[in-house]
Amino acid sequence: MKTALISGGAVRIGSQIVKILHEKGFKVIIHCHQSEDAAQVLCHELNSKRNDSAQVLVADLGDNKAIKKLTQTIKSLDLLVNNASVFFPTTENSTIEDWDKIININLRGPFFLATGLSKALEVSQGSIVNIIDIHSDRPLKNFSIYNISKAGLKMLTKTLAKEFAPSIRVNGISPGSILWPQDESQISEKEKMIMLDRVALKRQGSPNDIAQAVLFLANAKYVTGQVINIDGGRSLNQ
Repeated sequence: MKTALISGGAVRIGSQIVKILHEKGFKVIIHCHQSEDAAQVLCHELNSKRNDSAQVLVADLGDNKAIKKLTQTIKSLDLLVNNASVFFPTTENSTIEDWDKIININLRGPFFLATGLSKALEVSQGSIVNIIDIHSDRPLKNFSIYNISKAGLKMLTKTLAKEFAPSIRVNGISPGSILWPQDESQISEKEKMIMLDRVALKRQGSPNDIAQAVLFLANAKYVTGQVINIDGGRSLNQ
């Protein structure tokens, strides 16, 4: 049974990636930080379908010591999905704490997860899939640090694809409009309509669209260093 680690796997897009990989026969390691209750519910649900097929690991990916501890607990791995991310607006009044939180979780965390787990992935001839964002190419106004972090993650994908070849494949997925943001990042109904009007397919995607793309890249043995836009054609309208 192949094993996949999905960071931020308890909720939203991450939980759907977990479910699809589990459905396709993977043993799943559900990483979480502040969503442990949701992670445990999901883990119980999956283990009730197939015994000992899911587990939860709790770690703050903004803390490199926690990342090191996490990677040391995993002895065998076929797929790493760097999905965990933070998203909130930043302006000219942003603080160094804002910078550190976004960059550390969105960029530094994926780098040290990948390098820390590279030996296990090399043994299995495994792969890494990074969940990036279409705003890695086209900046989103008022989200400057987030844009920078995702642009860095895109370059990280291409860099590690070269560094880890030929043993480990590294690819990325850039979602467009999949789920509306929550909390302080919420947008108005008018803003939603403006965004969807720029999408060629005139509708929002779903977490399953991203999960299916992860599954494709996990099985695409001759694909590395690529970033696929899953955006309904949003990138056509520039």
